[in-house]
Amino acid sequence: MDRADIIDAAFRDRVAAGTLPPGAAPSGPLSRDKAIAVFRAQVLSRNLDRRSRKMQAAGDGYYTIGSSGHEGMAAVAAALRPTDMAFLHYRDGAFQTMRSGQVPGVTPTWDMLLSFATSREDPMSGGRHKVLGSRAMMIPPQTSTIASHLPKAVGAAYSIGLARRHAPEHKVLDDDGLVVCSFGDASANHSTAQGAINTACWTAYQSIPLPLLFVCEDNGIGISTRTPDGWIAANFAAKPGLTYFHADGLNLYETFRVAQEAAAYVRDRKRPAFLHLRTVRLYGHAGSDLQQAYLSKEVFEGWEGDDPLLHSARLLIDAGALSADEVLAIYDEAEAQCARVAQEVVTRPRLSSAADVMASLIPPPRPCAPTNGPGAAERKATFGADEKVMAQPQPMAKLLNWALTDLMLEHGEIALMGEDVGRKGGVYGVTQKLIDRFGPDRVIDTLLDEQSILGLAIGMAHNGFVPIPEIQFLAYLHNAEDQLRGEAATLPFFSNGQFTNPMVLRIAGLGYQKGFGGHFHNDNSLAVLRDIPGLILACPSRGDDGAMMLRECVRLAREEQRVVAFVEPIALYPMRDLHGNKDGGWMASYPAPDRRIALGEVGVTGDGPLAIVTYGNGHYLSQQAAKALESDGIATRVIDLRWLAPLPVDGMLAALKRAEKVLVVDECRISGNLSEALMAALHEGCDLPHARLAAEDSFIATGPAYAATMPSAASIADAARALWGQG
Repeated sequence: MDRADIIDAAFRDRVAAGTLPPGAAPSGPLSRDKAIAVFRAQVLSRNLDRRSRKMQAAGDGYYTIGSSGHEGMAAVAAALRPTDMAFLHYRDGAFQTMRSGQVPGVTPTWDMLLSFATSREDPMSGGRHKVLGSRAMMIPPQTSTIASHLPKAVGAAYSIGLARRHAPEHKVLDDDGLVVCSFGDASANHSTAQGAINTACWTAYQSIPLPLLFVCEDNGIGISTRTPDGWIAANFAAKPGLTYFHADGLNLYETFRVAQEAAAYVRDRKRPAFLHLRTVRLYGHAGSDLQQAYLSKEVFEGWEGDDPLLHSARLLIDAGALSADEVLAIYDEAEAQCARVAQEVVTRPRLSSAADVMASLIPPPRPCAPTNGPGAAERKATFGADEKVMAQPQPMAKLLNWALTDLMLEHGEIALMGEDVGRKGGVYGVTQKLIDRFGPDRVIDTLLDEQSILGLAIGMAHNGFVPIPEIQFLAYLHNAEDQLRGEAATLPFFSNGQFTNPMVLRIAGLGYQKGFGGHFHNDNSLAVLRDIPGLILACPSRGDDGAMMLRECVRLAREEQRVVAFVEPIALYPMRDLHGNKDGGWMASYPAPDRRIALGEVGVTGDGPLAIVTYGNGHYLSQQAAKALESDGIATRVIDLRWLAPLPVDGMLAALKRAEKVLVVDECRISGNLSEALMAALHEGCDLPHARLAAEDSFIATGPAYAATMPSAASIADAARALWGQG
């Protein structure tokens, strides 16, 4: 027999018989009407869980994680405002059902069962996943994640104070609002959670406003691994900068009182708090999980005996708010409603095609003012002495710095963040002077934690900012890549475009550094970025291109709400010469602020019959190879892709008109990187003979062999000669 049915029968029998679990008397500020509303939300959440299991068993529903045992979160929702953004634990159905009653026009039973049935009419995900979430209720969608939502909760909370000082055009959160973020006791051990909470403490320790309420729902187990008794309190009760609260989540009166106190502390003092909430887990981890297979009967029957609904029934009866018959009537009413609605939602249409599924990968555009920044006089004052040398050729690092300056002048909602971006101006000086020009509010020196850097950006974007986070080196991204894949890129997908977190992620990367290196500071692989659906990947090779592409990236983020990764080739930051000493062939003057290179627009040098398709450092080296080939009588055209995802296939094929042969030059490893996609595109899109030269499947060494595994100007020329000489 399904444990859900056993628990259901036990609830009915024990309420009717009056054999309810003992506990503290009802007390505190929770009014009779609100207590009944909390109970109704708890009961609805429980019956939605039961109905989802029945739908799954009948083949009408799909994978689901229940909220049963965590109904105390309804009291937490009751203690907050419906405008407080909530990043929820996947067991927080009761939070959502309670908040549903606080927001006009929301139909929780219908909406949540549509999600369970994966109907395309699900108002949150459009049938893409069983998610909690609602735009009207300020609950971004959250799937079965392991604490990956905590970093962005920190960012969203930080944005509230920043928005009071620098209001973005598309501001969302109230000035006196707070952010709530809930998670389980097992997830609290994850490095992502530890890093996010540490970031919150680090921020609060410096008296920086951070109105954030962490809620740890402690049911004592993570799938099958038990949490040691007292571990959560020992871990979080005495952290600097974090105020600890504890409540028995089985007692709706106590939970409401403590949650109200914690929320008032966070809201009034603008400091983070940690609410440790005791819960139990009923039914097992997920719909298919049978906890009796790995837990003793004594354990899970003990949890069932502590059913939160039994505790709520006793408290309401003892308070004189409801009779036993009224408790059961509310329970029966919710069950009947869920059963009735479930019969209808399973008939509603579902997604059926790839186009249906992918329709929300790209978020909708939003209207934006052309500019919300200062005029020409302030621009002149901001640039100062730099303005006098803008017409003179400069290397890439300088041109990117000026482009960032212009963009931040033009759009007040842009903020930079990352380790060392402020006072130091970045490892390579790309952000020099920006903190002096725009202040620490908009050029934020973060702590050393890539997950928190990206989380800060994602959370700030939730409140209308256009963040430009920096990851110091491409290899460091791997410490935090799930913040892009599992959070940033999936948000419009799982919200049907209702929630977005646009940003331009700047990453210093790729290879060819001579004096500073090894595999961690030179990483020639872009596979992890090209593998994220919906993400735009840009890679400039020249400084003027970089400035114009960066402007387009900001436009894509600001107006089209896209997530963009802008990979800046480290070795080309200072590059001045191309063919000879002091020839200045790789420098350029600063392009006018209104000039951009559009997404998908490739660059072409020359019109020879031998085409070299490349990007980044490969473009620089291919230009050197082209000169050597010219002396051999082989005329070339060098095509700089610039945009690496989505791959500009149409632009590339157009640039190949009247070409006779094509050499692909890829500075990244031969396996899993761009050359594979380019060779496939050439095979499918044209009949020209083609070959490729790519880096070896190897990490990069430090010392004289720093470039030994990657293409060189000489190896590109040799590969081109070999291809050209083929019959």
